[in-house]
Amino acid sequence: MKKYNIAVLPGDGIGPEIINETRKILDKTGEGLGFKLDWNEYPYGAAHYLKTGEIMPESAMNEMEKCDAMLLGAIGDPRVKPGIMEQGILLALRFRFDQYVNLRPAFSLPKVKTPVDLKGTRMDSVVVRENTEDLYMCIGGTTDTGELELPINITRKLYELKGSLKLKTDPRCSFAAQAAINSKPGVERITRYASELAKKRGENTVTVVSKSNAVSALYGFFEEIAKKVIADEYPELKFAVVNVDALCYHLVRNPTSYGVLLCPNLFGDIISDLQAALAGGLGTAAGGNIGEGLSMFEPVHGSAPDIAGTGRSNPIAAILSGAMMLDHLGEEEGARKINKAVSDFMENATNNELPFEFAGESTCEQVGKNISKYI
Repeated sequence: MKKYNIAVLPGDGIGPEIINETRKILDKTGEGLGFKLDWNEYPYGAAHYLKTGEIMPESAMNEMEKCDAMLLGAIGDPRVKPGIMEQGILLALRFRFDQYVNLRPAFSLPKVKTPVDLKGTRMDSVVVRENTEDLYMCIGGTTDTGELELPINITRKLYELKGSLKLKTDPRCSFAAQAAINSKPGVERITRYASELAKKRGENTVTVVSKSNAVSALYGFFEEIAKKVIADEYPELKFAVVNVDALCYHLVRNPTSYGVLLCPNLFGDIISDLQAALAGGLGTAAGGNIGEGLSMFEPVHGSAPDIAGTGRSNPIAAILSGAMMLDHLGEEEGARKINKAVSDFMENATNNELPFEFAGESTCEQVGKNISKYI
């Protein structure tokens, strides 16, 4: 029997609930197909931080590095200042393991009401978000004196970035600054990933989401590098570009009009949430942080602390993220079985059997059990 070592970080809020149901379904899928998942659970999150002052030690990441993949529940708690957990865990994991792809599909599920009339068509799109550069490199600060120096000492798998940025206003005033970086090798590899995905999905176009008319250096650079990669290496594909503001307009008017959307980090974060809303809600939104080393799979919706422990959480996005993890591990049949089980459950569920998010009355555990019946 094939075995996979999986790091699991249930995290905060509803994270432990949805991860518990996801693990059950993944285990059942493995039993039927002849593979086993060995779970290595870690306690890191807001509760652990509030109790111990520890965010996530280097020793834990060294252990995680030996695993085949990671399943993450959710990070975030209103008792902790925003940014501490996100930078100390989420960004730390993405950067440490060079998870340069943030993959966020958005597709229609039966019985899920959408805010926009799809006119009988089905939404099936995916955001391929560059996950290590742009404005998320944590180069920034604020000043009350009118002077600011930002020391830069950043290590990525692709390069080291060193130096400093000195700024001063005249006359003096308080200000904030945040620097963004897009590198040629960073844009090249995310473009190749998006192009391979478009081919796998049977599509002929990769659409780059940009704003080069206003931010010409940063996003004009991204556009030009992506365009050259596709022209030189994927002549069978078409290159398209759309400004991020125009894309928001067009998506709301016609959510089914796009397939693979290649996005810089910031735009990918925003557009993927819009896509999830158009598909019917964050409860459908799976996500993967993928690289050549340890890859991490998580639902997009966050920790939802207001409903933690009430049974009202929806495990579907986490279960779909688990399916993405199996696909990444090479267990494509297992991924297909889980995706089909979710779809079949939604198709056949009575109104009462649906999760609360979809106007039903079933608890997180009940939804998990009912999906499991279709595995």
